[in-house]
Amino acid sequence: MSAEDEMSTGQAAVEPAPAQRSWREAAGVYLRRDVLVVLFLGFSAGLPLALSGSTLLVWMAESSVNLSTIGLFALVGTPYTIKFLWAPIVDALDIPILCRLFGRRRGWLIFSQIMLMAAIVFLGFQNPDVSPFMIALGAVLVALASATQDIVIDTYRVEKLDVSEQAAGVGAYVAAYRIGMLVSTAGALFIVSFFEKVQGFDKATAWTFGYVVMAAFVAVGMITTLVAREPARSGEAAKVLAGENQLARVWKAAVGAFSEFLTRDAALAVLAFVILFKLCDAFVGAMTGPFVIRGMGYSREEYAAIVKGLGLAATLAGGFAGGFVARGLDLRSSMWLAALLQMGSNLVFALQAVVPASYGMLAFVIVAENFTGAIGTVIFVAYLSALCQSPLHTATQYALLSALSAVGRTYISAPAGFVAAQTGWFWFFVLSCLTAIPSLILLWWLQSRGHFEALIRPTGKLSADD
Repeated sequence: MSAEDEMSTGQAAVEPAPAQRSWREAAGVYLRRDVLVVLFLGFSAGLPLALSGSTLLVWMAESSVNLSTIGLFALVGTPYTIKFLWAPIVDALDIPILCRLFGRRRGWLIFSQIMLMAAIVFLGFQNPDVSPFMIALGAVLVALASATQDIVIDTYRVEKLDVSEQAAGVGAYVAAYRIGMLVSTAGALFIVSFFEKVQGFDKATAWTFGYVVMAAFVAVGMITTLVAREPARSGEAAKVLAGENQLARVWKAAVGAFSEFLTRDAALAVLAFVILFKLCDAFVGAMTGPFVIRGMGYSREEYAAIVKGLGLAATLAGGFAGGFVARGLDLRSSMWLAALLQMGSNLVFALQAVVPASYGMLAFVIVAENFTGAIGTVIFVAYLSALCQSPLHTATQYALLSALSAVGRTYISAPAGFVAAQTGWFWFFVLSCLTAIPSLILLWWLQSRGHFEALIRPTGKLSADD
């Protein structure tokens, strides 16, 4: 045996197997700097949602505002559903000074976070007993700033993370997003109670201080933005856009996002796949609450305790597991796994429909549904991110694709209650698996065309016509 053979043999003896290296790398991706940046940005994204939503409604319920008016406050969340309308502005325009100092994406992030902090403070200094209109205005401002921050964070994540890091980034983002929501719901209510019951402030002042503290938490996102690094692809796009008329830039960002995508191979099939992929999950998700409460006879409190406790833990674990799996597998295999897990979780509900009700079984069902659903969501969002290949249109394309992905959840799954009423719970869950068939056919067809292999970062230079 030669010296070279001995060296190679000894090296093979101490090196981990390729599979071991692969899964070790999959776990290590969460400690990479850019993934950690996305994690902390996820906290910043999750923080403001409840401040214009559920936490605000608790504040309203403690005031003299009538229930009809309180119900209308659900409308303040509209900016989250239509944020794609101003995404082209984020793609096309620069914020004076900030974008010059920090770059296109980080400049927009700092701007949205400054606006978010100011809007939360403004909302906190209003009094629902004096002017519900000003409270509504403050809530809309918080939602607008928050939705804008969401646009930029999604864009930053898509442009900064490598394709192989996207799922891990999404998993970290989702986990931190949930923690941010927990801080601005239960955390905010505890803080308000502290100022009122421990410090002795009146209710209005306690709520003001509570919102000021929540505004201070936005600093987590601002500090993260300052230590983050601007995506190189964004800088390349900035050079292409330099010198163009601003209105022309916005128009080209809006139109170009559509035209660039529609020129791709099988573009319409891809859009249909985006709409249909989560339908199987959404179809059952729409009826989970009614099944547990009406079908199984559990109380609202029992359902809430399991969903908010075990369900939240399972969602967080599933988010990280999704990133771990997607790092170890290629995108095509990950998509197949996500699709099959979604179908499998529906069959778990079918099992619950025919076995005696018990807390243990309910906990198993809720954990399985949330865990597999989170894995599917992480992998699917990583796929959407891979579809946004042009840094000239990242914000617009991702906002549009995420809006399309909600179509199945919002509209196509609407007949779920009718199906359940006609078939009974067991057959409803069995038949719900059939809603996955169109997406599976499209998944197979796109795979056969090499669609997933083509989702790599473009290496060519950008032009203004891209």
